[in-house]
Amino acid sequence: MIMPMKKVSLVTQDKHREESLKLLRKIGVVHFERRTVTSDALTKLLERKTKAELALRSLRLYVKEEKDAGKEPPVTNNTALEIVGEVLHHVEEKKTLQEDLARFKKERSRLEEWGSFKSGDLTYLAEQGSLNIYLYKMTIKNFESIPPDTRYILLKEEKEFKQLLVLDKEIPGKASFELSEYSLKEIDSHIVEVEEKLSVVETRLSSLAEEIKTVEKEVEDYLYDIEFETTKAKMDVLGDVPAETTVSWITGFVPEEDLGQLKRSAAENGWALLAADPSDDDIVPTKLKNSRLVNLLTPLTDFLNVRPGYNEPDISGWFLLFFTIFFGMIFGDAVYGALFIVIAVVIMIRSKKGVHVGIKLLLLLGCSNFVWGVLTATWFGLDVSQIPVVLQQISLPLISNVTAAQSDYHNGIVRQNLMIICFTLALLHLCIGHLVAISYKKGLAKMGDIGSIAMIVGMYGVILSLIASNEYRQIPLLMAFPAALGVGFVVNFVFASYNGSIGKSILDSCKNIISVVLGIANVFSDIMSYIRLWAVGLAGAAISGTVVALAGPMLGHFIFFIFGIIILVFGHGLNLVLNGLSVLVHGVRLNTLEFSSHVGLTWAGTAYKPFKDR
Repeated sequence: MIMPMKKVSLVTQDKHREESLKLLRKIGVVHFERRTVTSDALTKLLERKTKAELALRSLRLYVKEEKDAGKEPPVTNNTALEIVGEVLHHVEEKKTLQEDLARFKKERSRLEEWGSFKSGDLTYLAEQGSLNIYLYKMTIKNFESIPPDTRYILLKEEKEFKQLLVLDKEIPGKASFELSEYSLKEIDSHIVEVEEKLSVVETRLSSLAEEIKTVEKEVEDYLYDIEFETTKAKMDVLGDVPAETTVSWITGFVPEEDLGQLKRSAAENGWALLAADPSDDDIVPTKLKNSRLVNLLTPLTDFLNVRPGYNEPDISGWFLLFFTIFFGMIFGDAVYGALFIVIAVVIMIRSKKGVHVGIKLLLLLGCSNFVWGVLTATWFGLDVSQIPVVLQQISLPLISNVTAAQSDYHNGIVRQNLMIICFTLALLHLCIGHLVAISYKKGLAKMGDIGSIAMIVGMYGVILSLIASNEYRQIPLLMAFPAALGVGFVVNFVFASYNGSIGKSILDSCKNIISVVLGIANVFSDIMSYIRLWAVGLAGAAISGTVVALAGPMLGHFIFFIFGIIILVFGHGLNLVLNGLSVLVHGVRLNTLEFSSHVGLTWAGTAYKPFKDR
């Protein structure tokens, strides 16, 4: 459930501003309003944090995976600021050395075909009055076009190019080759020198990586201080009054259950406190308080960064229930489910600091996956004939691959049953959405959702008769279904926009007649969306079966056994990844889009993040 909030304004003497904020941080219940602020102190902290984060990213490249990883950082006399400064210095030095090394290597590559001499050698000869020498590398066609009186020595001849040493004067219109100020021997010496310096820098950075914990703590400290300075900058100051009587105030939100604690602290510290219900214009943070079971959804919603708005219903319980079902149907393989269960159980047994809620969620989803795989007799993509009899017998005949394998007739019936299950899940899911919406509405406004439920029930019957029927079993189109669809449309048309006046509600529907009529198509498409559970699960099973078909023959031969194992690991690993993506795309979508749109939920919430100590 979403916890009720109170909007509070705290007033304190400006000279006690920092002291008051420190006390508020210890209390840790106030979520302050979001505002863009700045100050000199905040700017300096942000600059230091940026440098520390850059140093931290650099040091992470040198952290070694050791058996004793996670041990306490070594005792050092260097402060975090000194470590950050030294790291950034060496990172910049490394960058410069790498650029020098690349430049020298590029220059060496350019010069090596000409031999080990430099531009100064040719200049010296010219100054002594001996020779003017120019170097050229040109194509055969360009070589044939040089003036006949050109004096040259052919140094090298290739299939497409010639290298010349031209005497006395340059060839008109042709650019001569420019030598470097260094010879090849000198360039090689520079390369060795730069590589040695790079090695020293790399060694020092590796040594500094042992103190990464110190830098990580420094970043955490900066974030902590930045939060404080940001909150401090948000406080408004009353001007045009004597300094001794100047006051500061700040506005935020407090859970109603924690308001008493804040009032006591205000009385003890001489703060003025005003508490009131939030207005419709306030951006009120959302604090969810659910059972331990429903809280298993938290890792998923945090990952997706979605939460209901303060004035919206909390559907966490329904989200978790249907997401668990969707997960099992999409993965659909009992072996995959067993793998998730084993991983979760092993981690839970080995965990010494408490089990993360994400592991508990994995265990729940693995159980759903395992159960669906058992019911459908889907085991690692194996053909039904390869599955032990006992596993065939515990499957559910209505949806089992064992039944489907008996004949085309039975296969058609099983496929139809799976489609009916998907559409029935849609019926339940969407109707529950409107029931949730009804619980949050008053008076005749509920009638609009009742009409929508009738439309969903009617469309469900129409879809079963049109889509789920097949040549093996026909589902008749009962007149009750179109009738429910029509009655639901009329009721929804009259009450969808109800806000105290039926006439105004009908008028609003007439103004939006196109959208209202398209609502029928939306109901059809929303119910049809749930067929993806069967289709995506079928695709995953096909991939799994293909992997087994490819690897199976190899596993029977000693020579090719290892290749069969590689195909199994890679193929099923890829299938697991694809199924995981499918869950995020399809399983999450059905909850956050189709279901939420029928609830009237926009996921416009702001997370409740109180100003508190670490």
